[in-house]
Amino acid sequence: MATTPLSPSTAAAAATSAAGRHLPSAKPPPYSLPVTVTRPRTSSNRPVTKLHVSSSSSETAAAAAATAAAAQPKEETVFFDGGAHYGDLAVNLLLGFTLLWLPLTLAAVSRAFYLRYRFTNLRVTVVSGLTGQDRSDFSYKVIEDVQVVPRFIGEWGDIVITLKDGTKVDLRSVPKFREIAKYCLAMAEKAVVLKGEGPKGF
Repeated sequence: MATTPLSPSTAAAAATSAAGRHLPSAKPPPYSLPVTVTRPRTSSNRPVTKLHVSSSSSETAAAAAATAAAAQPKEETVFFDGGAHYGDLAVNLLLGFTLLWLPLTLAAVSRAFYLRYRFTNLRVTVVSGLTGQDRSDFSYKVIEDVQVVPRFIGEWGDIVITLKDGTKVDLRSVPKFREIAKYCLAMAEKAVVLKGEGPKGF
């Protein structure tokens, strides 16, 4: 018995019907979860700020800090540190044999043993008292004027420092008083003009 060949479309339809007869039908799952598909955000409404890190600003700040640190003196250097001139004590002891000069002699002994001056590049310090408990310090920035009073033909002298608030600091029997007075004026950035020069007694 001869068979008639099928056309391609007829063969495809027959295969589909045969597969449908042998394959069980797909059943839906007993339950299903709601699935929400969220599309990724491609843009945002918030403005985008770009941060540029520059090393030049940090270097400038470091250089400014180094300059400020260099401008300030790191160490305190002493220009003069000592007590009253020894000649003041010697002269007053010789003149102390007279009762009229005795109070000045006692004052000279007190200055020789309990008074100390210190001039540094930062401040002026005056230490007095039996144990040095009385101490006064002031900076050169508060100095308004400096005057000198020579004693005993100019071997030693007194330094009178006037502060900007009107206070007068009297330093008695200072050795090298002219050099110290000029140093104070130079540190206070004042014109170095000493007033009261010339021997004026004891």
